[in-house]
Parts: sequence; C-alpha cells; structure tokens
Amino acid sequence: MLSEKEFISKPFSSVIENGNFQWSAPSNIALVKYWGKKDKQIPANPSISFTLNNCKTITKLAFVKRGISTALDVRTSVFSFDLLFEGKPKEDFKPKIQKFFERIEIYCPYLKDYHFTIDTENTFPHSSGIASSASGMAALAMNIMSLEKALSRNFGTAMTEDYFYQKASFLARLGSGSACRSIKGSVVVWGNHVEINDSSDLFGVEFPSTIHANFNNYQDTILLVDKGEKQVSSTVGHDLMHNHPFAEKRFAQAHHNLSSIKKVLETGDIENFIKIVESEALTLHAMMMTSLPYFILMKPNTLEIINKIWKFRNETKTPVCFTLDAGANVHVLYPENVRENVLQFIKDELVGYCQNGNYICDAIGNGSQILT
Repeated sequence: MLSEKEFISKPFSSVIENGNFQWSAPSNIALVKYWGKKDKQIPANPSISFTLNNCKTITKLAFVKRGISTALDVRTSVFSFDLLFEGKPKEDFKPKIQKFFERIEIYCPYLKDYHFTIDTENTFPHSSGIASSASGMAALAMNIMSLEKALSRNFGTAMTEDYFYQKASFLARLGSGSACRSIKGSVVVWGNHVEINDSSDLFGVEFPSTIHANFNNYQDTILLVDKGEKQVSSTVGHDLMHNHPFAEKRFAQAHHNLSSIKKVLETGDIENFIKIVESEALTLHAMMMTSLPYFILMKPNTLEIINKIWKFRNETKTPVCFTLDAGANVHVLYPENVRENVLQFIKDELVGYCQNGNYICDAIGNGSQILT
C-alpha cells in the first residue's frame, strides 16, 4: 500500500515544451455516504459509490513551458493558468483551481514550469447536487497525471498503471474528496475499512469482490428537483461534523453499513440493498438537520418524490429505491430489467416534481476515459 510520501514526484531534468491532453471523468453517487473529514481531505468514515456513465466532465489541458524568452514570462513562484468553462472564461472557478494546485504542488512540482489552459464542460447542470466538483477534479487530475507520465517517460522512468491511477485518485481527493471515487472502477471504496482489501484514506480503490449479476448495468435516473446553487456548500456541511452530537455514532454506522452492503453486492440481495441505501440517504440529511447551525437541503418536492417511490414499490413490488447527495435532487436506483416500468412511473408520476420537468437517465459506468 502506497504512503503519502511515495506520491511526491522526483524532479524531472527533461521537459516537454508544450502539448495537450483530454480526459472525461464521471460523477458518482455514494451508497454509503462520506460526511465529515479530517485535515488534508481525509474522510471521517469510509464510503462506497456507484460510478456513473453519462454525467461527466470533459476537460482539455493544454500546456506550454514557461521561460524567460516567452511572452508568458512570469514569476515561477506562482501558478499560471487560464480557465474556460464551456468555451468561455470562468473567473469565479479559478480560486478553487488555485487552491487545488497549492495543495498538490508538493506532489507535482512541475506544475509551476508550465502555463496551462484548462477548458472544461459538463454533460449535466453545474452545482445542482450531481457532484460536479467530483467529476471536474477527477478529470483535471487525470490530465495532470498524463503530463507526469509523459515527463517520466522522457526522463527514462516507466510509470506503472496502478501508480498512475492511484496517484490520480490521490490528487483528485485533494481537490474534492469524493472525486477520488470517479477515477477507475464501477464500484469504488474510499476510506480504511477492515473488510475491504487495500482500502485507503488516501485514494479510492475498486470494490475487490465480484459484483453479483443483479447489479450489472444498474440504473440511476436523476430527478432534477432544484438545479440552482445549494444554500450550504458540502465543505461547510463537512466541517459541521466536528462538534456534531451524533458524529461518532454516525461514523460507526457507516462502517457497519459498508460491511453490510459488501455482502449485498456479492450476493445480489436487492431487498437489503434498498434498506441500506435509503437509510444512508436519510441519515446524511439527518446529520445536516441536527448540526449547529442546522440546515435543510431537501425541498418539498424531494419529499413528495420519496413518498411516491415508497408507494409505487409497495404496490407493485418493483425493486426501485432512492438516494440523495448533499442537495435536493433524487437519484432513483433500480435494476436494468425493470427499466421500462420504472421510466413509465417516472414519466407518469414524478416528472411533475422536477424543475422544468428535467431528469437525466444514467447507469453504472467504469470511470475516467482518455479522449486524446
């Protein structure tokens, strides 16, 4: 198991003058939630997530060597980058990228050797509770690791595939905690857990066991109840767990639920999958409602949808359930073999609770992909 120090890059005497890479990275939806963190983006409890397929960020990273003779000559004590979102300058995103570069500089000292143009876009609404920071930071981390891999190759050093993906997950975590679960794999665990081989607080790992066929191509239809900015950011919410009266019980519950869902994913027990996933979603929001200061991210339509799902499941025995991230939107989870019935139910009874009738059909994916 790699330690933090092993992710510190050695100096490269050979450099690449310019070039570009392009990666896509998906969002993910946690089944057992991560809520609360320690210093350096270390999770207070382990989590496990489904990697999505359609909800993703596509990021192109162009780079050019900085030097005294170029028009880009600036002090090498600062990072140099331009940021475009959907082809247009996005100044309000830059502080987050600046902070990310500052956090990872010790592991990627070559960053100050280049001027970067980061051109990024999402296939889903930004800041709408679909973890755009996770997919965004994961895509950027993959591009940075492609640069490091190229520098290593020029320097005559081979980089293993395991190291490439583990360091990418490690870097992504320093930008957004859950981003480490968007790098590689369809089911990913982040955080030390006694029953998950090689699990780590430093990066996400692929679920080590064979996943039962019941969960192949599992579906996630995301109901966009509220596409606006959240009133309280996830960062603030995580911080409120430090003195939370129920924090320790919650962290113990997460460990227990991860053990339980491990068995569920191995055996194909969808009934218990539903119980764990829905309980985790409601517990996450209970932590928000019982913190000081307290806050509510669910909307009235979120609750209407939950009740409709419960009623539909009880009446039809269809194995459909919900989960929530830190927002108002509802992720409707169900096996592929009931897709037609569930989508009809969504169209008939749930679309009216979505903002402008909008929803996104997604399914389990495999992680990041290189595009160029």
